[in-house]
Amino acid sequence: MTRDEFNTFCSGLKATSHVVQWGNADVWKVGGKVFAVCGWHEGEAAFTFKATDLAYEVLSDEPGIRPAPYLASRGMKWLQVYEERGMSNSSLREHIVTSYELVVAKLTKKKRVELGL
Repeated sequence: MTRDEFNTFCSGLKATSHVVQWGNADVWKVGGKVFAVCGWHEGEAAFTFKATDLAYEVLSDEPGIRPAPYLASRGMKWLQVYEERGMSNSSLREHIVTSYELVVAKLTKKKRVELGL
């Protein structure tokens, strides 16, 4: 997945917002909460997302995937796909949607209604 494809995909999810921060990373949020980030790893796009407990345990040691720098070190279950061999584009899209859904589920009911979610 390219950075442009990532941004197009994330923009298609309902009630999302985009900011560029943290050293030119594309940061995607829903309800003001981050669900996906695309930054750089050795000149290549690296995709970071929130994971379920099971996905975190299963995928953390896979080639091309690692616990997300900064986030995972703070005890959060976030993964980063930093090499193409880490995950197919369709799997990456599925994990981004799951991340989005995990974040939406943590929003208050009032905020979800406000966003039409």
